[in-house]
Amino acid sequence: MALTKGDYVPERQLMSSTGKEVSLSDYKGKNIVLYFYPKDMTPGCTTEACDFRDHHESFQDLNAVILGVSPDPVKKHESFIDKHDLPFELLADEDHSLSEDFGVWKMKKNFGKEYMGIERSTFLIDSEGKIVEEWRKVKVKGHVDEALSHLRTLADA
Repeated sequence: MALTKGDYVPERQLMSSTGKEVSLSDYKGKNIVLYFYPKDMTPGCTTEACDFRDHHESFQDLNAVILGVSPDPVKKHESFIDKHDLPFELLADEDHSLSEDFGVWKMKKNFGKEYMGIERSTFLIDSEGKIVEEWRKVKVKGHVDEALSHLRTLADA
């Protein structure tokens, strides 16, 4: 059963674009904007990453870290970060374990072909490790503003 709003996130070790293994619990005390995306260097994923980049300081001001997750390997993440000056970590979920925990590893269709991949989704996790909001089947346009707005509401509560 997929994690959802109200659930606490599990302990999972993933390789980060920093070259270190990290777990979501490493960020305890901070809010986490955990966004799952299909693939580095693709148009929609690049737009989304650059939107998060452009609002990075606003998220930091609200005690939040941004973490992107895709099945791409760390080397590809490093290239993606370098090319687009991304100021946040990307996590390599090559075995799809975290994606499966969150229920975003799905059967997809594209040009008549079926394959498994990530359904673009974002989860807002509070400073105690609890999922407080989720966005599934994300449309890139306007999404970062929506996540930021919700985080502001959380900060005001």
